[in-house]
This record gives sequence, C-alpha cells and structure tokens, in this order.
Amino acid sequence: MTVSSRDLPSLGLEPPGLLRLSPLLRGLQDQAPVCRVRTPAGDEGWLVTRHAELRELLHDERVGHSHPDPENAPRYVRSPFLDLMITDTDAEAGRRTHAEIRRLLTPMFSARRVREMEPQVAAVVETVLDRFVAQGPPADLHGGVSVPVALTVLCDIIGIPPHSREQLTEMLARMALLGDRESVEHGRDELFAFVEGMVERKRAEPGADILTRLSDGGLPEERVAPLAVGLLFAGLDSVVTFLDHGVMLLAEYPEQRAAALADPGAMTHAVEEILRSAKAGGSILPRYASEDVEIGGVTMRAGDLVLFDFSLPNFDERAFTEPERFDITRTPNLHLTFAHGMWHCIGAPLARIELRTVYTRLFTRLPGLRLERPAGELQLRDGQLSGGLTELPVTW
Repeated sequence: MTVSSRDLPSLGLEPPGLLRLSPLLRGLQDQAPVCRVRTPAGDEGWLVTRHAELRELLHDERVGHSHPDPENAPRYVRSPFLDLMITDTDAEAGRRTHAEIRRLLTPMFSARRVREMEPQVAAVVETVLDRFVAQGPPADLHGGVSVPVALTVLCDIIGIPPHSREQLTEMLARMALLGDRESVEHGRDELFAFVEGMVERKRAEPGADILTRLSDGGLPEERVAPLAVGLLFAGLDSVVTFLDHGVMLLAEYPEQRAAALADPGAMTHAVEEILRSAKAGGSILPRYASEDVEIGGVTMRAGDLVLFDFSLPNFDERAFTEPERFDITRTPNLHLTFAHGMWHCIGAPLARIELRTVYTRLFTRLPGLRLERPAGELQLRDGQLSGGLTELPVTW
C-alpha cells in the first residue's frame, strides 16, 4: 500500500518524551523499517526506524552528505548549522574528504591517548563535584555538573582556553536555534570568526589539541572552522544529555545503581545501557542518497533525504529483548548511539570515560542523591536542534 504525499506522517519539533518512545515513532517502527515521512521543515524524507537497516545503511557509501543542489535539497529542519553539512561535491569526493578528516582526527581519540586522559577527566569531575556539593541541596545537576564537566573536557581536548568558554557556549546556543534564521546566521558568522581566531593562535603557539591538528593538517582553509564547530556542537550537547539522562535512570533504579557502583565492570555495562536507552528517538541527522538505494522494501531515489535516528533503532524489538526495559546486565548490547562503520563517532571512547567517571563519583559522594521532581515534570528545551533538559533539580 502506498501513502500519498498529502497523507504522510509528520515529524514534529516538540521535544521527545523523557526516556519513553513516542507512540508515533513506535508506530512507524512497527509499520516498516524505512518510512516515508514529512519533516518539520515540510519536506519529504525517509526515516530509518529499525536496527538492521540503519546498521546496513551506515556501511552504504551511497548515503552521505553530498547533494547536487544543496540550496534546494530537502531539509529535516531549517537550520544554518545543519546546512553546513550539505556539500555539492560528488559522492566519491565527499567520501574521500570524510575519510581524510577521520584519519586526521582519530589519533586524538586513540585508546592510548584516551587512557592517558583518564586522570585529567577524573580531576575535572572532582573539581566540579566539589563546587556542586558545597552549595548544598537542592541543586541543578544539569547546570552544576553535566554542563561544566562536558564543556571543560571538550574544550581541553579541542584547545579552547578557559577564559573563552563562556562566550563559546553562548554562541553555540545561538547556532542551535530554530525559526530565527537571521539570528542564527549572525551567530554562525560570529562563531566562525571566533574559531578562526583560535586557529591563528594555534599556528603561532601550537599545543597537543585538535585545533592545532586541524591548523596544520593540510585541510582547505574553508573546511577548518565548520569542522571544529561541528565537533564542539556535537560533543557538548550529546555528552550533557547522556550525563543528565543517565543520572535520572540510575536514580530511578537504585538496585541496578548499587550493582554498578560495586563493580567497575558492571558500571561499564551500565554506561552502555544508558547510551542505548536514555534517548528514546529524536537523535536525527540528515543524509542524502547519491544513487538509488533499495532497502527495507522501498527505493530511495538519488537526491532523497534520508533521516538517520541514532536512538530509535535502539528500541527495535528485533534487535533487543524488551527494549524499553532498563537492564545494566543486557548482553550483547549492540546499540547504534555512536553510529557505526565509517560514521562511528570518533569521540566515543572519551565520552564513555566521562559518563563512567561522573556516575561513579557522583553517587559515591552523594549516595542519597534523588530527583527533586518526577521525570514527567522536567522541562525539555524547545525551539532548538537539541532537546535536552533545561535543568535537572536533585537533592540528597
């Protein structure tokens, strides 16, 4: 049965429900592995709903950032930030550029380098927790722990000095706005100028950071700032969201929290289960088919918008037993939160260390920590690309 363009299911801009899959997304997943939908921007696209199909497409080089007419390409949302990802280079050139960037940046997140960063991450977490605990309950864990930990670790590895970080967060927030194109474009220009200034300083005073590596990595000048901005935006928002949501889950399941705190191996599994289940849909990144692609009983035509939701397939009953049940003993746990294959997040090892360290130290120092309000009463950010919490009130 075909669905007319007029009757397509519409994805909304409202933030997803906390820790629970929306009826719309569950219905689409039950309906088909790849569904034709209408995006919040009003365009048509293909939403990949199931685990096997998303995993397959993450290995398919015919789906990427290239589009023959970026200005008129179908959009997920109207966002100058996401527009930066669309390139008019041919698909093969786009794949070569993507591979080159990964070769350039992957050594910054190698297993050895990330292990060497563990004491630095631990020191950041302890400093942040000292301030948080000293102010006493009740307190906002989002603003008091999640944001400063994620921001400090990310800026340290990218090479943003402490005195510039408050300005950076303000510019990133403006870039994430939806529905105010003029303001976002002004914020984008301001942020690019900020990053370009940082790169110039790194050329004069290099360090062991990503901006230094980008400045002398042989990339075209016009590629450096967009790439750095993408790393900053994705790295900050995703870690903050998983820190917040993971604390909510561990607070809700005290027996599983106790098991994780008693055994570092169990905490490692707990982090993976949090990564799988903490965002129930809505982690969408747009891609484009460069050729016709047949998958899941449909044909995506060249130029079509393809929506990769990196959280929805983690709730696929074909891949996970009782996917809406939080279970830190779940094994295997082949979630796609960090994507897969050539799109796998290079910062995943560092993010895992941040999550593990915060959860362990927070609940060790504050064993009685609990949410001050039920999860259903917490507010999610609206009108922005990211749908994270505005605050996370806790007490102990």
